[in-house]
Amino acid sequence: MGQDQTKQQIEKGLKLYQSNDTEKALYVWMKVLRKTSDPGGKFRVLGCLITAHSEMGKYKEMLQYSLAQINTAREMEDPDYLTEGYLNLARSNEKLCEFQKTVSYCETCLNMQGTTVSLQLNGQVCLSMGNAYLGLSVFQKALVSYEKALRYAHNNDDKMLECRVCCSLGNFYIQLKDYEKALFFPCKAAELVNDYGKGWSLKYRAMSQYHMSMAYRKLMRLADAMECCEESMKIALQHGDRPLQALCLLNFADIHRCQKDVDLCILKVHSLCEGIYRCKEQQDELREQVVKFLQCVEELELYCGMCGESIGEKNQQLQALPCSHIFHLKCLQTNGTKGCPKCHRSSMKLGFV
Repeated sequence: MGQDQTKQQIEKGLKLYQSNDTEKALYVWMKVLRKTSDPGGKFRVLGCLITAHSEMGKYKEMLQYSLAQINTAREMEDPDYLTEGYLNLARSNEKLCEFQKTVSYCETCLNMQGTTVSLQLNGQVCLSMGNAYLGLSVFQKALVSYEKALRYAHNNDDKMLECRVCCSLGNFYIQLKDYEKALFFPCKAAELVNDYGKGWSLKYRAMSQYHMSMAYRKLMRLADAMECCEESMKIALQHGDRPLQALCLLNFADIHRCQKDVDLCILKVHSLCEGIYRCKEQQDELREQVVKFLQCVEELELYCGMCGESIGEKNQQLQALPCSHIFHLKCLQTNGTKGCPKCHRSSMKLGFV
């Protein structure tokens, strides 16, 4: 199968996939993969298979195709193909919660000396790295990565990337329990979809609606949460996006239960144990839980560098400085310092997030 025929068959598979005929699309792409003699075509069809298996929630298969793609890129010795291949390896490991591997592959991408095409992928690399750091609860590095991704999006006028970063920032602030910011960013993503997304995949709308629903639920605006989650679920069902369907089902359950937050569960466990031992006046056990709680807060850097109080226990307004250190907004407003209290950088100008 030559270049032209390979290209035609890949496009045929894409049309089938976009019309939600996934099985036929996969059949066409697998046939191309077996028969094509064009390395560039093989690389592209592997990219299609990676995307399809990601949206089906088949992450181990996604990783297998990513490994095949990076081997193809190495054979071609093209830095642009290598960068894209390593990015797909990073994304595959991110889906499998192998966050350290994700960070490593992202660093490899950023160190590649490619052309303009590779540089345009750097924003997506920073987004994946931010998601990995968030998965590891390394909040400052996650925020630094999201800041970089937003800058790439703005510099390249990449609205789709900006939309994705805004959704990830919504998830970031959900975990830190600043629910106003957790709502602001996916609302911004929804605005981008409405203003620029006429030709985009509906998955961007579904993604923004899901993250809005999460924030609305945390703010106890349950009718709004249900409406957004239903919209997201409708699109997920239409496009066979099984991971998003699962997330929506979980969110539906949480909306109906209206239970309190269980984020940062380790901190919560230590806090509850502390209360139990305090009531029973078991001083040795109480001291142990207090120490563990404070150690956990210290390790995660979940405290305000101005007042010293922990972050993430209750709904509070937060503000990140350009150095990506996070403080209570009220502390920054009432304190007269001209620099960051943690790293002493002089500028107090607020960053993107």
